[in-house]
Amino acid sequence: MKILDDISIVICGAAGQGVQTVEQFLVYLFKNSGFHVFATKEYMSRVRGGLNSIEIRVGSKNKPVNAFVSRVDLFVPLHKNATKHILHRLTENTFILGDPDTIDEKNSINQENIVTFDFLDHAKKVGGKIYANIIAVGTIAGLFSSERDTAVKFLHEKFSKKGKEIVENDLRAFDIGYKFGEDLKNQKRFDFNLVSDKGIKSNILFPGSEAIGMGAIAGGCNFISAYPMSPHTAVLVFLAQKSNEFDIVVDQAEDEIAAINKTIGAWYAGARALASTSGGGFALMTEGISLAGIIESPVVIHIAQRPGPGTGLPTRTAQEDLNLALYAGHGEFPRIIYAPGTLEQGFYLTQKAFNIADKYQIPVFILTDQYYMDTYYDFPELDISNLKVENAFIETEEDYLRYKLTEDGLSPRGIPGYGEGLVRVDSDEHDEFGHITEDMRKMRKNMTEKRLFKKSKLIEKEIVEPDLVGSQNYKNLIICWGSNYNVVKEAISFLPEFDIAMLHFQQLYPINPDVLKYFSSAERVFIAENNATGQFSNILQLKTGFKIPDKNKKLKFTGEPFSVEEIVGFLKNRIAGGVH
Repeated sequence: MKILDDISIVICGAAGQGVQTVEQFLVYLFKNSGFHVFATKEYMSRVRGGLNSIEIRVGSKNKPVNAFVSRVDLFVPLHKNATKHILHRLTENTFILGDPDTIDEKNSINQENIVTFDFLDHAKKVGGKIYANIIAVGTIAGLFSSERDTAVKFLHEKFSKKGKEIVENDLRAFDIGYKFGEDLKNQKRFDFNLVSDKGIKSNILFPGSEAIGMGAIAGGCNFISAYPMSPHTAVLVFLAQKSNEFDIVVDQAEDEIAAINKTIGAWYAGARALASTSGGGFALMTEGISLAGIIESPVVIHIAQRPGPGTGLPTRTAQEDLNLALYAGHGEFPRIIYAPGTLEQGFYLTQKAFNIADKYQIPVFILTDQYYMDTYYDFPELDISNLKVENAFIETEEDYLRYKLTEDGLSPRGIPGYGEGLVRVDSDEHDEFGHITEDMRKMRKNMTEKRLFKKSKLIEKEIVEPDLVGSQNYKNLIICWGSNYNVVKEAISFLPEFDIAMLHFQQLYPINPDVLKYFSSAERVFIAENNATGQFSNILQLKTGFKIPDKNKKLKFTGEPFSVEEIVGFLKNRIAGGVH
């Protein structure tokens, strides 16, 4: 088997078997050995048992990798049922490496590509079966000639708290596997043909959850209130870990209703606050969003999507909560919805969300999903030189009007205790002072026009335009949003003969009607979404009048992410078939 410039490694084992540690170890090894690296995972909703898998793509120096592929070049089963779990992705070219007890030869595609090694027996000689995973990592490292010093550093950092003996045993286990991997490589059984680059070592590497967390910190976030719920919890954990360093108040609320109300209260008191949740949790927050709408409070809400309805598939991925974010909250008030596609976008959009929420006194949503949250890859450093925390509140005077009727619709926002004025807010309709009113014909009309129509015109100036990637003289155009950016981008790179481009939306609402120009330039327009009803295509039709034919929609709602191969196959089938 020969791999030209990148390979896909899949490792599968049971929950509680240390699969995540294997992932962390290998990603650390590959990146610090000078290879581009990408990793993502799929896992069942259970603490023990079941089967979880990770995909790690490794790329040569000129081949950055940042998208999920279905193909498996090297498969390492850590459980006897792992092969059956991954069988739909295995091919004649898949190389299988594992302990004899974990190899399922009956379900393996090509018996000639199976190599066994007694991981468990060697692990027991080292000190116990818990070292089998480290031997497996060592074997893969040996196949790639990864730097041993890098492994030594990782093992000391990861396990030093467990004692000297554990670290020494880990090193022995790693060396046993490394030697076996080197022997396999010397046999030239298969050729990876990957070229390392020392410059890659300086790239940064973190998951989507940390991209959102770091963006929040860069946006001045100093308060987070959340109730744990997969897959958003990683943001709460990350900010808790950084709370002392960046003076962040972290509140694990009793429920999501409390979380959104505390977040709004924090903004009222002058904090820059984040409410983080997932779809089922956000369903409880909708009344709070409406409260923010009428009191014109800034609020930033992160929703990490997963399949619903109800509990659905709590550890899988989806793009099913766009309608929920768009229509949440009774009454009418403006909002902005972002959906980052890359890790870089996640950082910059989250930072921007805090300034925009503060400036326009509105809810700003950041939509991610399980795939985005758990995915990471290396890339050059982020540019933070022009990022600023832009506070928009004022020092109040004695005759301060919280809801002053202004020409542009923005009332001056005061903070209690900052100035002489009394800062009144009220969830009932109110006058300029913040007093309850039932003056429907004048005050109600004026307040609605101020906070809805005038403010909406202002935020239209802040719309983030979609990214056009690929052929500039395209005949075919595929639309996507959120985490599908890198998958679709890589897919169209395999189809240059189709004169195709990708239009990726990182802002889903409001939409500039001028995007219609992109559609009218194409002979065919397609869209890919991880939901069953084409939620974003429906919004596009509502806002622009452009309808994408149903047969040109690639909708996936299994809880799995799109693979590069799926998008390639879909586009080939539709374009070659002449579907308009």
